[in-house]
Amino acid sequence: MRLQLALNVKKLDQAISYYSKMFDVEPHKTREGYANFEIVSPPLKLVLFENPNADEHLNHLGVEMFDTKDIEKTHKRFEESDILGKVQMDSGCCHAEQDKIWSKGETNLDWEWYIINNDTPLDAMNDVWQCCSTATEKTSACC
Repeated sequence: MRLQLALNVKKLDQAISYYSKMFDVEPHKTREGYANFEIVSPPLKLVLFENPNADEHLNHLGVEMFDTKDIEKTHKRFEESDILGKVQMDSGCCHAEQDKIWSKGETNLDWEWYIINNDTPLDAMNDVWQCCSTATEKTSACC
């Protein structure tokens, strides 16, 4: 597992340059208005969304998992603990196909727990609105 930090940035190109220098790594994936870094040290998935009108820098937090069994265990644990939020299986999000669950807490800060099933789908923009834990309709990509 590794933690995910998803940020809203005003200018994607400037943010990519800054974080590439900070972590000494190039982005794993870039798309229009979107970039992600797979940082080994410290283990971090850094996701950037170009969103110049965002009220906050933090888009959302997450935990990337690498085994389907971990998603199943986490889903069950969240259900039993009464913190299960939205469940999105086989969703197209953030330019990948994923299975994900969201925790829901009293802090109104949702966490995304996910596994990537296909990092380069043919239709990479399919249902990217589902990246938001609170999204109920197709609007803009990833919050």
